[in-house]
Amino acid sequence: MVAAKPSLTLRRWFNAAPARVYAAWTDPEKLAQWWGPGTPDDVIVADMDVRVGGDFHIGFAYAGERHDVHGTYQEVVPGETLVFSWFWKSTPERVSRVTVRCRPDGEGCMLTLVHEQFSDQAARLSHTRGWTASLNKLEAHFARAV
Repeated sequence: MVAAKPSLTLRRWFNAAPARVYAAWTDPEKLAQWWGPGTPDDVIVADMDVRVGGDFHIGFAYAGERHDVHGTYQEVVPGETLVFSWFWKSTPERVSRVTVRCRPDGEGCMLTLVHEQFSDQAARLSHTRGWTASLNKLEAHFARAV
């Protein structure tokens, strides 16, 4: 029997409508305001062709190094769901999968992020830290925007 590859699931409530949270993931200008574990000025490139089969490339600086992530959109439901492949320029053979779902919840949005098919537990832990930092920044972004 083959062991299941590691995955992570994060849930976060945002004080914003699902359409606004979704737009933060699909509009390059909005994404640059919260992406990555560092500061908003760290995003160097955010190219996104948000459609099934479309590609994305996000490059950012962190801890004195440049990091570039790429992928292809596999499912796009406007205002609700994004599913995309995910790989770092430095390790293109390690392809994982990210699902982002935005659902109405009271006066805001419940976001569920599932990142699966990690190569190992170390990759899972690293991505858990990165996603948590990014979602913290997105939460702060919506807190300021109200």
